[in-house]
Amino acid sequence: MILTQVLANGAEPAGASGASARGEPLWIDAVRSDAAEAERIEQLTGFSVPSSEQLSEVEISSRLRTQRGAIYLALPLVYRDEVRRPKITPVGLILSARHLVTVRYEDLKAFETCRERVGREDFHRPSSATVLVALLEAIVDRLADILEEVGADLDHMAEEVFGRESEAELSRRRPKAQDARLRSTLRRVGRSRQLVSKVRATLLGIARIVPYVAAEGEDWLSREAALRLQTVGKDVESLDEYEVHLSDRVQFVLDAALGAINVEQNDRFRILTVVSVVGIPPTLVASIYGMNFKNMPELEWLWGYPYGLAIIVLSGLVPLLYFRRRGWL
Repeated sequence: MILTQVLANGAEPAGASGASARGEPLWIDAVRSDAAEAERIEQLTGFSVPSSEQLSEVEISSRLRTQRGAIYLALPLVYRDEVRRPKITPVGLILSARHLVTVRYEDLKAFETCRERVGREDFHRPSSATVLVALLEAIVDRLADILEEVGADLDHMAEEVFGRESEAELSRRRPKAQDARLRSTLRRVGRSRQLVSKVRATLLGIARIVPYVAAEGEDWLSREAALRLQTVGKDVESLDEYEVHLSDRVQFVLDAALGAINVEQNDRFRILTVVSVVGIPPTLVASIYGMNFKNMPELEWLWGYPYGLAIIVLSGLVPLLYFRRRGWL
């Protein structure tokens, strides 16, 4: 038997045989199906195709249910849009001993990978269950790639926060450039956190699907499908642990970035404080000698003006020297 896929428009691959030859497609992948396509799928398989609203429901009873010998599954699947923003799209999976129907509304890389993998692999007694397992494996592999990418990004962001330059190079960095770098880091940390949280939602969905399918399809699942399904469950557990580790790292980088911003702000406030304190004594001296009283002895001095300027300069230098000695400058 050759694996058969029927797309949303009803077209079958050239050279399809086996189930297709008997008019029973093994895998129907419905992409943005309309009412007419949903009706045709129901005629071919007997399954009622759920709507996007039904697939988006959060109740476990709505996402995992068995009806007339078919297992209805709903999976929130993470993906990236055209500008690489992380998003969640609902995916429906309808499984029976004879058919697998997938309902989706976005072009997802994992489905293309599964299609290529299924075409290359030599399945022993190919069935709807083995195709579902192959699809879950492709999704898990995709999630692993995303988490590895997030981990590499976090390493890079940590280096940016803590600095790859020497202390001398950091001291010469312009404050404006430093601010722009930290703002960019904060935005990237936020996007990474969003992506990791959405990956977790997908992992949680798969973790619920695997034991449910194993239990409900125990009577007709092949040994190969059951073993590979167990492997998928173990992979999800390991990815879940890695996701928790990444979440901790995201929080660490976020705290470090916010701490760096606070340090930068404190340095600037300190400079402003020093400038204001240094400026107070000269202003006081100039204010005293700027008063228009008639009886001021210094007005009659020959060196009164140089004396006043000297007092102004000294009153500004003394605080500067004091702050420098204390390490504020």
